Amino acid sequence: MSEGIPVYERPAHIPPPGLWTRLRRHKLAVISIAVVALMTAMCAAAPLLTGYEFDAIDLGSIREAPSLDHWMGTDDLGRDLFTRILYGGRVSILIGVLSAVIGTLLGSTVGSVAGFYGGRLDNVLMRTTDVAYAIPTLPLLIVLASYTAATGGSMALIIGLLSWMTTARVVRGEVLSIKEMAYVEAARSLGATDWRILFQHILPNAVGPIVVGATLAVGNAIIVESSLSFLGLGVQPPTPTWGNMLMDAQATMATKPWLTIFPGMAILLVVLAVNFIGDGLQDALDPTGREA
Repeated sequence: MSEGIPVYERPAHIPPPGLWTRLRRHKLAVISIAVVALMTAMCAAAPLLTGYEFDAIDLGSIREAPSLDHWMGTDDLGRDLFTRILYGGRVSILIGVLSAVIGTLLGSTVGSVAGFYGGRLDNVLMRTTDVAYAIPTLPLLIVLASYTAATGGSMALIIGLLSWMTTARVVRGEVLSIKEMAYVEAARSLGATDWRILFQHILPNAVGPIVVGATLAVGNAIIVESSLSFLGLGVQPPTPTWGNMLMDAQATMATKPWLTIFPGMAILLVVLAVNFIGDGLQDALDPTGREA
């Protein structure tokens, strides 16, 4: 090139920002992740954070207001409320996570098989989903809970088995769209099996809606478990959950408000934080790359 003539170089390729970079733009999601992580860690480390047992009865300290000895007060049997909230969080959060995993796995399986194979199998699976959708969930949960041993595992299983329908519909729609892509046709022309195409080419590209749905399902499951426990059909005392702690405080919620405020705030914080995380993930996993 002659002297004095500017030389223009092709700009280097700039890779798209990663998931965490996009997620960090959603400030509420980042704060919510910290809140959920902190509360989960505190519940897991409950024996290290409190000097009381969750079922230790002290009839000389019944319904004490919050103090230095009992940060959140005591309940009708003199049990330390802070301790019971930590141990109750273990059960409530575990039920939320397990039921979300069960519902997501079941819904993803039904939706992916229906969308991939189509035809009569799709029709049968989707009509089954429609029937399951038409059944009132809460009354059925109440009936099933009344006939089973109300443990954390059984509650997670019941809630998970009754919360897969939305995931199935979302995954079916994603699979129907993705299976028409050129790379799926190329894999099929190269002799890839149906299961290889489904698990290596289709489902990895549908992971965004699945992850978002699973995240939101955790909060929904915590609310459902708390509702059942509030009705006396969830995990039974003395094992604490946030729901049965609210049930125990019904008679004194006007005169001893801390007995309902603290468990209620625990449910509110976790469910709200999980929903914000779901919103943040939805923005971060959006293929259009729109900002939160």
